[in-house]
Parts: sequence; C-alpha cells; structure tokens
Amino acid sequence: MALDETTENPLPKRAMKAELLDADTELALAYAWRDHQDVQALHRLITAYMRLAVSMASKFRRYGAPMNDLIQEAGLGLMKAAEKFDPDRGVRFSTYAVWWIKASIQDYVMRNWSMVRTGSTSSQKSLFFNMRRVQAQLEREAESDGVELDRHKLHQMVAEEIGVPLRDVEMMDGRLAGADFSLNAVQSADEDGREWIDALEDDSEQAAERVAADHDRRQLREWLVTALNGLNERERFIVRERKLREDSRTLESLGNELGLSKERVRQLEAAAFLKMRKSLEGQSREVQNFLA
Repeated sequence: MALDETTENPLPKRAMKAELLDADTELALAYAWRDHQDVQALHRLITAYMRLAVSMASKFRRYGAPMNDLIQEAGLGLMKAAEKFDPDRGVRFSTYAVWWIKASIQDYVMRNWSMVRTGSTSSQKSLFFNMRRVQAQLEREAESDGVELDRHKLHQMVAEEIGVPLRDVEMMDGRLAGADFSLNAVQSADEDGREWIDALEDDSEQAAERVAADHDRRQLREWLVTALNGLNERERFIVRERKLREDSRTLESLGNELGLSKERVRQLEAAAFLKMRKSLEGQSREVQNFLA
C-alpha cells in the first residue's frame, strides 16, 4: 500500500465506527452467506469485525512491518475466516476469526522478516513470536533467585519452556539478533561444521517432472483465464493491475483512476477474488483441495 502511517489511513477510523453485531444478527448474516452466498451479508459481517483485525494488526508493529500492510493481511485473514465459518458449530464468529487473522499476520511477518529465509516450521514460528518474551521472563526469574545464566543454559531453558529443539532456539536467537545471516554460517556447534547451504534441497527437475510441471502450468493458465473471463471489465482491470503487473499498483492509485475510494477498490478486489475462487473450485477436485 502507498501509505505507511496509520494516521493517514482512514480504514482504522472507519473500522472503529462500524456497527456492533449482536449474536442473533451475526448468526443470521453467517447463514445468509453460507446458505445463499449473500455477498452483502458477507460484507456486513467482515466490516463489523474489521475493528478486531485492526486491533490485532497493531500488536505486530514491533516487527517492523508497515501498519497498513499488517491491516491488509489481517483483513485477508478475516475474509478467510468468513469464508470458512460454520454457524452450526455454536461459537461466535469473533472467536473463530481470531485464529485466521493471527495466522495471516504471522505468516506475512515471517515471509518478510529476512532476505535469507530458512523456512517457517511450527517450532520456528512459535519461537519467532514467543522467544523474546519467554527469554525475558526466565532472565527475570533467574535474577530474582540470584542465579546467573549463561547463554547456552538460557537457550536450553527456552527450548524446554516452548517445547522446541535446542538448535532451533540457537538459530532463531541469531536470526533475531540482527541482520540476515549467510547461508555459509554454521548451523550449530554439534553439527560438525554443517552450513545452512548444505541443508538446502536440490531442486533441479528430472525430465519427467519437468514435463508434468509444464502440463500443470498450462492447465492452471487455462483455468485462470476462464476465471478471469468470468469477471466484469472493472474487476478484471483491478485484478490485472494489482496482481498481474510486475510493479503492482496501490489501492489508492486505482481509486484515483476509477473515481472510487481505496476501501471500495479493496471490496471490488475481494469480490473478484471470490468469483475467481469459485470458478477455480469448479474446475476439478484437485483445485478444491489446493484452495481448501
């Protein structure tokens, strides 16, 4: 997005002014969307809980990501939650949406934290978002007990507290300590000098794999063209400018050109993606499983 300062983004202010849904209204909207694909009901449900997404996004500012990007990712998580929500389960939508919003934000932060990425397993993700808090707590407790902790002992205690391997703690501590590390860096002292580059998978394709991959790409391209053709002209324009250009355009610039607000462009973009998703899901069972 073009703006990085929350104060210049009207979305948080609008989110805080959105209606508060009671349980019965929320349930009715959820049924209207699930059973009748009522897009207006979906929009009302998402708009009402955008304040929740904004609030959760604000808790991740310390990781250095632009607030507007965090809000956008939180919104995507909220939309995913609305698509997956089953009102028959008897839980409030906000309770269900929290998990999807948090997962979307965390995935975004992890993807953008380092130029040299080493993967994001569940243990690494848990460490990334909890290590500093747990480490500080252990250090405070040790200090109050008059115990001095060296770095190795602290790493062992963190690994035990969070329930992850010690070498993951050592790797994440180095990752959080500063700039991107080299792929030639040694993973840990007990791996006989093994470097991170030695752990990279050989991703060269065999001939059969290459033929299969080419076929899949052609098939996917045909499905995407079909999905795009199902959009109206304005929706195709927004999707093309936002996702199919090398230098994708911002919501603000598209809004200026179309004479619409950024929020309205975002809504049109979301509706277009939803149409494309339904088109793709209708192509084959494999696509349904991929998008699930």
